Amino acid sequence: MRMSLKACRDCRALSNGPICPNCKSSSLSDDWSGLLVVLDPESSKIASMLNIKKSGRYAIKVR
Repeated sequence: MRMSLKACRDCRALSNGPICPNCKSSSLSDDWSGLLVVLDPESSKIASMLNIKKSGRYAIKVR
């Protein structure tokens, strides 16, 4: 059985479990689009624009 990724409504981080690994929120959504992988948030202009401080997988839009 394949588990679907859920996006955190607070920080947009993607998670396999019931809790966000980034901000520890339980407010997750199955309804998200766009995948952003941030490897080096300090030098990434896109991560800066989206206010992302940690490396990881993020959704671009979360509904």
